[in-house]
Amino acid sequence: MYDPTVARLTYRALLGRRRALILGALPLLLIVIAVAVRALSGADDQTAVNVLGGFALATMVPIIGVIAGTGAIGPEIDDGSVVYLLSKPLKRPVIVFTKLIVAIAVTMVFSAVPTLVAGLILNGNGQQIAVAYTVAALVASIAYAALFLLLGTVSRHAVVFGLVYALVWEALFGSLVPGARTLSVQQWSLAVAHRVAGGDLVTSDVGLPTATVLLVVVTVLATWYAGRKLRALTLAGEE
Repeated sequence: MYDPTVARLTYRALLGRRRALILGALPLLLIVIAVAVRALSGADDQTAVNVLGGFALATMVPIIGVIAGTGAIGPEIDDGSVVYLLSKPLKRPVIVFTKLIVAIAVTMVFSAVPTLVAGLILNGNGQQIAVAYTVAALVASIAYAALFLLLGTVSRHAVVFGLVYALVWEALFGSLVPGARTLSVQQWSLAVAHRVAGGDLVTSDVGLPTATVLLVVVTVLATWYAGRKLRALTLAGEE
């Protein structure tokens, strides 16, 4: 289910100079914010939750997921170079799964690592806040990568739709409309963070069992359907 050649090509596409700069901008901003907040207000648990929850998990992680997930396959479909890849004796699910693994790895590195660093700067991992949000970023990276990889296979405007989901649905509706929070990757990952941190500082509107089921179902279904769409794309090209 994993092809090293496809993985190498995908890593090269995602970590090219321009895209790497974009991927690194938000993590760098998070670290700068963490340093500034710590210098101005000192170590404070609630402040750490506000920064890590309000910026890292709500904004940085989904945007990096959009860049990595859609960038893993979308540009190849747009410029037609995917035909070369599909002409190789590789099963379509192998291609999708390999690209998903790469997208997950890139999203995790550029989101979870800076989240941990920022959390340690903000309050030294008091009450396990830094670790809790790092675990949440790791969990969210998987679901976001799968969702946005699927978007990259079904739409030429995947980045736009991905940003709308990340910034409008997750950040806006997710904070204002109670019902929308149940269908939010952010809230699902916060349920995991709540279990790790304990206490009342890290909260979620979704219970852990429900969040776990939804994370698994969304990831599996998105990956499966992306494989189907890629197979349909191959058949259409052959016809």
